[in-house]
Amino acid sequence: MRVLVTGGAGFIGTRVVAALLAAGHEVRVVDALIPSLHSGPPDLPPDVEFRHGDIRDDDLLRSALRGVDAVSHHAAMVGRGREIRDAAEFSSCNDLGTAKLIVAMTEAGIDRLIHASSVAIYGEGRYHCAEHGRVRPGRRLVADLEAGSFEPRCPECHRADLTAEPIEETDFAAPVYSVYAGTKATQEHLAAAWATETGGRAVALRYFCVYGPDMPFNSPYTGVAGTFRSAVMVGRAPRVYEDGRSRRDYIHVSDVAAANVAALGRDEPGFRAYNVASGSPRSIHDVATALSTEVGGPPPIVCGEFRAADARHVFGSPARLMRELDWRPTVDFASGMWEFAVAPMRGAPHLA
Repeated sequence: MRVLVTGGAGFIGTRVVAALLAAGHEVRVVDALIPSLHSGPPDLPPDVEFRHGDIRDDDLLRSALRGVDAVSHHAAMVGRGREIRDAAEFSSCNDLGTAKLIVAMTEAGIDRLIHASSVAIYGEGRYHCAEHGRVRPGRRLVADLEAGSFEPRCPECHRADLTAEPIEETDFAAPVYSVYAGTKATQEHLAAAWATETGGRAVALRYFCVYGPDMPFNSPYTGVAGTFRSAVMVGRAPRVYEDGRSRRDYIHVSDVAAANVAALGRDEPGFRAYNVASGSPRSIHDVATALSTEVGGPPPIVCGEFRAADARHVFGSPARLMRELDWRPTVDFASGMWEFAVAPMRGAPHLA
């Protein structure tokens, strides 16, 4: 296939491009090269056709889609930004950009879309209450966080001894924790509507916490793994929020790229979502400790600080992706963190 990768010069996009090429596909990339994430020309293989521009540019988009069989859609504004003050730009980049993409794909007769979605759409994780069974708590109370009580409460009986469980794709989206999360949920709705109305094939890959070489240095958009890695790179102790026991699922960028290749093989029309996760959750303290230990840096500082909008435990089951698309995570936590601890970061300063 000839595949257009939007955002193909980014951290994840470049790995997707490499995986597609290795699988025998032809690749074209379109990327806006946002200065905060790119300091120069894209580092892409010579046989990749590159178009510089924004997918909200209709002429550029039509040109980029010419002769394409499928789209792997990664172009997006990511992270927290300045929260509500960046809402218009998040909505324009992510939702308007996706809307323009599916219109142009329909006009061009392209019927295959792989969409880079996010764990952020789930909000807080899934839990089991001894009295009420499966529950989905809302935001934690600031008063509880200030008192050092970090576990979420059952929405029915308010007990705080819930058991966190892996999220599955059938769990309802609750993107109430950030503007970014809301736009990712809207992107999925747009992709699903497009597939329903056109008979196309749309796959949403819900990335959990992606990490690996070439992650941007000291960026507010890279998540806790990138923040910790940036700290240890310059000899600082990672600062771990709350009590350090919040759990996430950390998935290596090469496994994410492999999921994109696998998703191209889904031939059934309609929309289907998949968790792209390792299936082995770890605490944020585990991540900070692993990265600092590998480089002989200072141990993490558990500071007790918190952000009221953070979820407590969010990790997922990749069973559907493994079962239906024959994908398997190949990079275990210890090996991946060892590599990540010493690998170059994009835009990192040159240290003496």
